[in-house]
Amino acid sequence: MEKRNFAFDKVNFILLAISMAVVVVGFILMSGPASTEAAYNPDIFSVRRIKVAPVVCLLGFVSMIYAVVRKPKDKE
Repeated sequence: MEKRNFAFDKVNFILLAISMAVVVVGFILMSGPASTEAAYNPDIFSVRRIKVAPVVCLLGFVSMIYAVVRKPKDKE
């Protein structure tokens, strides 16, 4: 059987899965209780929700771009 040259190899898919998990973790870090009209919740301005979570999501998206752009090595 002849081996086909695919655009992605196993490492690309593993990197994509890891980066997708990092993005999901970033969105989970952003979640939390919201403020209502009856009660103000100061937790909406916490460092975790304002600074840490967006940076984690950004790192996940950048690593996702790398996983797509990465060229698999040719086996000869």
